[in-house]
Order: sequence, then structure tokens, then C-alpha cells
Amino acid sequence: MKKLFAGLWLAVCAGTLTAGQDDDFLALRQAFQAGNSVRVATYAQRLKGHVLEPYAAYYQLRPQLENPLVDPGAIKTFLERYKDTPLSDRLKAEWLKTLGKTQQWALFAEEYPGLTSTDMELTCYSLQQRLAAYDASAHTQGRPLWFNPRDLPESCTPVFEALVDNGVLTIDDVWARLRLALEAGNVSVAKRINLYLPEDQGLNERKLAAATDNPLRYLETHGKNLKTRADREVAIFALLRLTRSGPDQAYAYWPRIREQFDEAEHAYFMAQLADQAARRLNPRALSWFMESASSSTPVALSDAQLGWKTRAALRAGDWDLVLDTIEAMSTQEQQAGVWRYWKARALKAKGRTPEANEILAPLSNEHNFYGQLAEEDLGLTIGAPAESYKATRQEMAAVERLPGIRRALALYRLNLRTEAAREWTWVIRNFDDRRLLAAAEVASRNGIYDRAIYTADRTVEYHDFSLRFLAPHRDTLRNILKQQELDEAWVYGLIRQESRFVSDARSSAGAMGLMQLMPATAKWASKKVGIRKFQAARVTEVNTNLMLGTYYLKHVLTLSGDQPLLASAAYNAGPSRAWQWRDEKPLEGAIYAETIPFSETRDYVKKVMSNSMYYARTLGHQITALKNRLGIVASRSGVEKLAEGENTP
Repeated sequence: MKKLFAGLWLAVCAGTLTAGQDDDFLALRQAFQAGNSVRVATYAQRLKGHVLEPYAAYYQLRPQLENPLVDPGAIKTFLERYKDTPLSDRLKAEWLKTLGKTQQWALFAEEYPGLTSTDMELTCYSLQQRLAAYDASAHTQGRPLWFNPRDLPESCTPVFEALVDNGVLTIDDVWARLRLALEAGNVSVAKRINLYLPEDQGLNERKLAAATDNPLRYLETHGKNLKTRADREVAIFALLRLTRSGPDQAYAYWPRIREQFDEAEHAYFMAQLADQAARRLNPRALSWFMESASSSTPVALSDAQLGWKTRAALRAGDWDLVLDTIEAMSTQEQQAGVWRYWKARALKAKGRTPEANEILAPLSNEHNFYGQLAEEDLGLTIGAPAESYKATRQEMAAVERLPGIRRALALYRLNLRTEAAREWTWVIRNFDDRRLLAAAEVASRNGIYDRAIYTADRTVEYHDFSLRFLAPHRDTLRNILKQQELDEAWVYGLIRQESRFVSDARSSAGAMGLMQLMPATAKWASKKVGIRKFQAARVTEVNTNLMLGTYYLKHVLTLSGDQPLLASAAYNAGPSRAWQWRDEKPLEGAIYAETIPFSETRDYVKKVMSNSMYYARTLGHQITALKNRLGIVASRSGVEKLAEGENTP
């Protein structure tokens, strides 16, 4: 009945839709993807007046952009007629790229300022246009783009060449970016950057390839003759490649070639080594950071490196160093919630409580992991505040009438989730809080839970936490949870983070369904719960996914000593990794979470545990402090070591 209601609601909100029109639109889209302009024109004619007519117009016009003789008037007419759709901005961006490639700078300059969303390719075309117009400020704005370890679009190459020719980019700048690329392991990018160096100064690509393939053998072969900067940079790269086997091996090899490097190069190597060690939770990281800093020519650490130095200090319990390192970060980085919170904790540890509370007070008003911890440190009530606003029927009706919402609902009905989400995001981008909550309610009533959560999450002053923390399928899940004896709030917090309750969600890695089960995990769990002749297609069925997912979650919870924090990390990254990330001593749960080496898992765990707090409130559970939920993570020696693959897929 609920599915029937949702389908009817979608049809009403999307406008008058028939099965024939649905088929026509899908055929139109397929013809566009196949490049069949005749069929596109045929189906577009049938969809005149349809709520998705803008797509028909886009599919007809888009292929013409590649024609240098395309009529700008036709494009401008589309942009004006459909300016309330994301297709307008999308077509404009694609047109601007064509104009940039063909160097039609006058038209480019006229249209670029009205673009809502841009990317690096367009940014560089814009700089090209300004350089062609002798705009000197383009030099200043183009220079920061250079310092990027990743590959950049071809449109950036003429910009960088102009900056080199005008002396804005120096040889030292080229070496700086080369280091960034090599630090990131982007060897192909490093080779392209190498072309900006004079031929007699550049890296030997044959040696670079050898260092990439077998760094230890390369050092044994070439490490005794490092006369040029290029050779020394390749040797440092090889040493950092050795850290894959463990930072200790690279550090042990360093004295064998150290005398060939100056103090600045030594400080650089030690900083890189320390950073890699900290990311691997190697206890020697702090001493290596100190060795780098004690050099006569120390290097300035990046914010990312300072972040890992801070995490290493947290695990070591060195609150003085935590404070010093955070204060060495850029002003912008220090404003991040993570560093405001740990700075306050460091101040408290040093007895500077009034200063700490000045940081914690505003932070406690933020609805996230650090805001919750700040609340607890201030002794305030934990959890979500009472719902402060409920959208009225009139407000929801007004949202439903918006063309963008109607298009989004029509696209969702056709299961075109990417296009639908793009429409939804576009139409709500400038909504105030009340319209956001009305739109979130519309999405929720249509079963589009991910958009409901996304939309409700955007409010600033007025909130509805029952929309931010939706709890669909509760009757089904409640019966399953009784069997597994799992905390409902924690499980909902995990599902929210995994899939935003999109039942047929599929990740790029192959995980499926509400609880994002990998095929091997689903197959293993199905045997454990007694499902005969299990078929992978069943993983996206709500009941099946919840049954298998909660069984596996209970399994990792048991392996994790009944600690939800460890189990959350294990569910995302695997039990063995979660176990290895413990320390030689018991560790505060918040510090364990903060020092998880994988950024995805670190963010995931914090959000799951934070979500569970809000769900406990919205579901009417007894409130438990977040710090109690995080607990104390036992030391590696304090608990029997987790057996590799113990009954785990």
C-alpha cells in the first residue's frame, strides 16, 4: 500500500504522465546517447508540453555544440527559456568549453560571468581569455593553480606556459610541484611537469621508472652517485616508496646516503617520512617530526601534515604538542570543527578551562560529531534539540507546484536518479529554511529518503530532526533487531551513512542495498541465516538486506568486544584493520576515531556514532552520552588478537 501511495503521489506531482510518454522519453534519451539525431527529433516532437520537455530540447541542441558554425542565437534562446533548469547551466558550461577550444574569446567573455558552476577546465579557459586580453591579474590568479599534485586539463597548459614565459613561475616552482606529484605517487604527472625544467636539469625518466618499480634495487644501484638535484629527488622518491613496506626500512637506509644531501633536503625527507609514519600509526612518527624541525633549515609543514602530526600527538597523549601543532596550521584550517575541538581539549588539559570553553560554546551549537562532544565537555544536554519547525500543507503544496520539483519527481519515477538528483539540488539551492523543510517533507512522502535527508540537512536556523534522521522500514527492522540484540539507534545511524535509505543503492565497489553489502559478505551471511539457493539479486530487497546486514553487523560487533565504535570501523574497513588501529595502551574512543588512517573510514565512523545520538533522541530511546558510546578502546595486548578471517568473508 505504501509503495502504491508513493507511486500515485509521484504521478500527481510530476504532472499528467502516461506509460506511452514514459516510453517516449526513455526512447528519446536512448536515441540521444546513441547519437541518432533523427530519432531524437521524432521523440522530441511527441513530448511537447511534457514536464520533461526541457530535456527533449537539450538532447536536440547538445550535439550541435561541436559544430563551429552553430548559431549562438539558438543556444542563447535555450539558455533563457530554460534558465530555471540545471540543463541551462550544463549547456552553457559545455558551450563555453567549445568556445574555449576554438578560442572564440569575445563570446566566451560575454557568457562566462553568468555561469553558476565551473570546473578547472573552464577556469583555465577563462584565464586564457584574460591573458589574451592582456589582463595582468590573470597571472596572479593562475599561479596558485600550478601547485597541484594531480593531472590538470589541457586548457591549463597554455596558461602555465604563459606564466613561465613571463617569469611568474620559476624553476623552484617547477621543483615544488614535482615534489607534490611524487609525494602523491603521480609519476605520470611528474613526467609532464618535468618538461618545464631545462633538459640538463630535469629528472631522468628511466631512473624514475626504475625507482617506481623497485625502489630498494634502485637505491642499491644508484644511491652512491647522487650529484644532481634530479638524482637526489628520485632517491628521496625511492625512499618514500619504501615506506609501503614500513617507514622503519626507509629510515634505516637513510644514513647510507645521507651525506650526499644538504640540510634542507634532510629536513624535507624527515618531514615526509614522519607524515607517512603518522598515517600508518607508527609510534616513531613524532620523533621524526622533531628531527625534521630541529634541522638548521626546517621545512614548513602543510596543513595535512600538521593534521597527522596532531593525531600522532593525540595518540601519545602530548597535549602541549597538540596545542602547538594546531596553532601552527593556517588560520582557515584552524577554523575546522575538528581542530577547534581538539584545541579546546588541549587547553583544558593545560588547565586553561575558560579559554577552552570560549571555543566549545559556539562549537556546541553545531549539529555534528564535534558539536556533540563540545556539548558534553560543557556539561550540556546531549542530543538533538526539539523539532523547531514543521512545514505546513500550503508550503508543501507550493513546493510541489515548482517546475523543477515536478521534473525531479518525474525523473525519480523513471528511476533516472542521477538526473533527478541534479534537478532537485538545482531547484533547492537558494531555498530558505522553511522551503527546505517543505521540500524535505515532499521528498520523504515520496519515499525519496536521500533527498529528504540532504535537504533537511541544509537548514541553518529552523530544523526538523525527524527529517534529518528519517527511520523508514522501522517495523521490518524492529523485528530483525530483536533477534540480533542490536541497538536500533546505532543501526539506523549506520544505514543512514551507508545508503541514505536508497534500497537499490550500488557503490562503485559493488556493495548493494540499504546496508551496502558486498556480494561475498551477503553470500556468507545468507548461509549463516539459513537462506537456501541465495541469489545475489535479492540483496537489494529491503527485508533480505536488513536481515543479512544486521547479522554481519552483529558478527563484527562480537569480534570487536561489543564496542560499537570498533564495529563501525570494522563494518566499513574490515575487522582486521579496525583491530590493528588500536594502540599499545587503552585509547579514548574519540582519539581512536580521530586517528583512523583511512580518511573515508575516519569520517564514516564519526558520522555513524554521531547519527546514533540523534536517532536515540528521535526514536525516543534513553540518551547515552556520545563519549560513553565511543568508550575506551582496549590495547592490542589487552584483548586476544583477532584471528585473520575468522568466519568473516
